[in-house]
Amino acid sequence: MYSTSDYIKMAGTARHDREMAINAKKQLAECTDPIERLRLQCLARGSSGIKGLGRTFRIMDDDNNRTLDLKEFLKGLNDYGVLIEKEEAMNLFQRFDKDGSGFIDFDEFLITLRPPMSNARKEVVLQAFKKLDKTGDAVVTVEDLRGVYNAKNHPKYQNGEWTEDQVFRKFLDSFDSPDDKDGKVTKEEFLNYYSGVSASIDTDVYFIVMMRNAWKLD
Repeated sequence: MYSTSDYIKMAGTARHDREMAINAKKQLAECTDPIERLRLQCLARGSSGIKGLGRTFRIMDDDNNRTLDLKEFLKGLNDYGVLIEKEEAMNLFQRFDKDGSGFIDFDEFLITLRPPMSNARKEVVLQAFKKLDKTGDAVVTVEDLRGVYNAKNHPKYQNGEWTEDQVFRKFLDSFDSPDDKDGKVTKEEFLNYYSGVSASIDTDVYFIVMMRNAWKLD
């Protein structure tokens, strides 16, 4: 069972998030590549930045075909508050619309946008997700957390401010974008989140040790 201190570690450290945001903002001033600029704007929002953009696009995907046309793409960037010139956004869209169909696959887009992670880092992130996903349905919910995370150690549970379910929900919200918290975390969202954490950690060894300690992986 996880304790409150484990809970704090699991969501990625606040210090790493702050450092990453500061570094991303500094690099933005010198960066000219459109994809890298968009990636840095997301990272400037912290570990959940890229996942948050993905959520914005998903909300707009009314017909659930996981593609976006140029108009939807521009609106999604605008709704998420990305500072980008229209011409630059159009160039970005064209780079992803490789077959000239007028549509882009936003899963592919987000995977490209995600800061690269080594296979060793990806493997340990997926191990952590698998441990949380007790039902094996590739989505972590409050039900999955029962028996895995001990809410009774949380100070707000102990002082009666939150119920056990509220503690679980707050934990899941750590991995959600600030604007759309639905109490569910998919494997892709988990990877998107930890790719943000990973971007702030220089060495594979440190990242893997952090993940293994935080999630008590064998």
